[in-house]
Amino acid sequence: MEREEILQRFAELRESLRSRSPELAMEISDLESRFASNNIENDAWQRVQIARTGDRPGTLDYIAKISESYMELHGDRTYGDDKAIVGGIAVIDGVPMTFIGHQKGRNLRENMQRHYGMGSPEGYRKALRLAKQAEAHGRPVITFIDTSGAYPGLESEERGIGEAIAVNLREFSVLRAPIINFVIGEGGSGGALGIGVGDKLYMLENAVYSVISPEGFASILLRDSTKAEYAASLMKMTAKDIADFGIVHGIIPEVAGGAHLDPDYTAREIKKVIIRDYGALQSNDYEKLVRYRSRKLRDMGRFSEKSTREDLFGLFSRIPWLKNRNT
Repeated sequence: MEREEILQRFAELRESLRSRSPELAMEISDLESRFASNNIENDAWQRVQIARTGDRPGTLDYIAKISESYMELHGDRTYGDDKAIVGGIAVIDGVPMTFIGHQKGRNLRENMQRHYGMGSPEGYRKALRLAKQAEAHGRPVITFIDTSGAYPGLESEERGIGEAIAVNLREFSVLRAPIINFVIGEGGSGGALGIGVGDKLYMLENAVYSVISPEGFASILLRDSTKAEYAASLMKMTAKDIADFGIVHGIIPEVAGGAHLDPDYTAREIKKVIIRDYGALQSNDYEKLVRYRSRKLRDMGRFSEKSTREDLFGLFSRIPWLKNRNT
């Protein structure tokens, strides 16, 4: 049997077992994930490929699975509606929450309409409008990040993509509402940061988060776009890497092979985190939330000059054309 067929069969057996023994089914899922993690030859590149899988669940899939009802809202009230960034109001366990997230397509036509999940200025302005609305009505904000970056087209630049993302960074950092962020697929550069500022940040097990794609890194630093796989191993972009840096608060588990093989399992894990963290965050006054959020963001920029220099030398020593230069 092919690998995908085997994993699909595992998913079917797990679903059958869950009704009879939920605890045993969860233990099997955990063992599968640990086995997969220990047997991936190039862990980072494998996870990049899983994060980009066409049938991987997106924002609208997770909202549908974890909420009792959902009403999508459209438009930035300035230019138009961006289909690459979706959002609206959903109800979870009787609590209304504002959801915002990137949305890719399932086929070529949908991907073209949604710019492969790459947001335009109006998308980020819509996101800010919905966040401000949530602030005014006392709703928490939940964001799902899944983009290779902001849309780079000429029209996007003309309408101020840089300014739109910068304003979001400023406004989300002081928003007087609880914000929980999830990287559910690709977390790429400013496109991810535009809706990625919050009180809590989580990554799915096979998600990736980086300032640039492996292909871009390979083209610029390795001077060879075909070395994307090697670049991914250098970039420290996996959920485990980001957790080791202390940037994320936790990793959401997936079944072996990726969330697309059992999206219900991952959706339940996301819902647990939302309910738990909302309960903790809502007990704080908004001034305390903003202070904590500001401190968390500032701490991400702290570093030791000695350790940073050692890390850079270690990275450069693995890049052939830099290693061979006389310095």
